[in-house]
Amino acid sequence: MSGRISPPSVDIRRVAAEAGVSIATVSRVLNNPERVSPQTRTRVLEVAARLGYRPNPNGKRLRKGRAETIGLVIPSPPGRFADSFFLELLAGLGEGLSDAGLDLLVATCPPGSEELACYRRLVEGKKVEGLVVARTRRHDERIAYLLEHGIPFVAHGRSDLISTPFPYLDIDGQQGFYRATQHLLNLGHRRIAYIGAPHDLNFAAHRWAGFQQAMAEARVEVNPAWVVEGDLSEESGYRLAQKLLDAPETPTAILCANDLMAIGVLRALRARGLKGGQEVSVIGYDDIPQAQYTDPPLSTVHQPFRETGQRLVEMLLARLGGVPVTQLQEVWVPKLVLRGSDGPPQT
Repeated sequence: MSGRISPPSVDIRRVAAEAGVSIATVSRVLNNPERVSPQTRTRVLEVAARLGYRPNPNGKRLRKGRAETIGLVIPSPPGRFADSFFLELLAGLGEGLSDAGLDLLVATCPPGSEELACYRRLVEGKKVEGLVVARTRRHDERIAYLLEHGIPFVAHGRSDLISTPFPYLDIDGQQGFYRATQHLLNLGHRRIAYIGAPHDLNFAAHRWAGFQQAMAEARVEVNPAWVVEGDLSEESGYRLAQKLLDAPETPTAILCANDLMAIGVLRALRARGLKGGQEVSVIGYDDIPQAQYTDPPLSTVHQPFRETGQRLVEMLLARLGGVPVTQLQEVWVPKLVLRGSDGPPQT
């Protein structure tokens, strides 16, 4: 038997590891060698030959005769495309795809049936080689559709109600909000409000679970009147904070499921003559660029957007190269970034 036939264990990720380069670099060597230095190209090809690696034929068929383009559909209501979450993710994806010699096709549409129709147009019109699915849902019709049609994709987030394995990279929102809630409890807060994300989003369930876990361990009762749901916009954070501040008993801290809502909360506090981090503590989630420049600077849970986008590209290239789905499932632990919007409760 010829030693040039690849055993099943030899995939693009192993070639990259042996050669000491990224998966994107291996992909460039195989598909766009002119974009790689001669030394790196030689090293990668030597490793591939030694390991007996052969590119996945299905991946090759996908690329032949098609634009080398990856799709991203942003589920965004009208007027909300400028959400910093997506802008930061786009930057990371763009950098990773540029390194791999691929283009990024971005489409926006309202969440729901129109969004799924957009996926169908991209897939059935053969406009993309693969897709990145953003803001996964608990029951995600987009993922179910891509799995049913065998379309290569990677998801930014898990989906609790999809039983078929699929590739994903998720940031552990449960651990992130567990740590954030623990921090507030350690400061002495017991009257903690929670502004959550729309319940159909998968990350909303994880962040809520982290909050509940920390409160339960501290034996602090969650006040149902202080648990509200926003739409991830600054406007909803402002409006819901006004509601919380109008309650007969007000919270001393507000935990927000994203930074934009937390920025809205800080604005609502200023409108009442209150100072975030003094009269009321506020913690967000995402660590978007604006978080550093609010008044006071926003304490938040950090998501590494650029690294996430670049890793999603590597995972999608690995999937196109034949790496099994079960090897492309990652959960990263976020870190709590403390700035000026949190502090001990006033007595």
